Amino acid sequence: MDDEALATALERVEVRRSRRRTRTVSAFREGGRTVVAIPDRFTATQEREWVRRMVTKMLASERRRTPSDAQLERRAAELSDRYLDGRARPVSVAWSARQGRRWGSCTPSEGTIRISTRLRGVPRWVLDYVLLHELTHLLHAGHGPGFWAELEAYPRTDRARGFLEGFAHATDLPPEDTDADEPGGEADGYRGDLEEPGAGVDAG
Repeated sequence: MDDEALATALERVEVRRSRRRTRTVSAFREGGRTVVAIPDRFTATQEREWVRRMVTKMLASERRRTPSDAQLERRAAELSDRYLDGRARPVSVAWSARQGRRWGSCTPSEGTIRISTRLRGVPRWVLDYVLLHELTHLLHAGHGPGFWAELEAYPRTDRARGFLEGFAHATDLPPEDTDADEPGGEADGYRGDLEEPGAGVDAG
């Protein structure tokens, strides 16, 4: 575990004490922070110990589920073959911390796809949707009927959009931009921040 990453994560923790919670400790993402829920009876020492333990566990879990750029590229190829008959072939697919409020971006003229690092650690089906969304922009630059018709083949489109919209709402950001593309031919997917629900970890 990277000590610097752990230290940064610990600075963004909110501890919630509960009298109803007696034997369990949980950690989960909410908005832009990590929430650690502990029994109200915990001492300050126990609080520090459990916060560190749970944040370490959560970071390790997210790291295991974070594909490399090469794995992203391979997954994009698999998704293109499965849902787009292999018609979308990007030149490169990579993580990017410079996506601003976008989930991802595609530059059709260059054949490049960039996925926001905010999506690291999300459920695979959500990341698959964002990858497929950007792959589809290699075939359709905008968000017209043809674009959405392509995405109908992915069975979790509605569920993934709901996931992303919910967290965009939680962070008070616009959930999507469905009728405007970036200047210079760059078409983006959803806009907004994402923190992963359902990624909480529990300890008995």
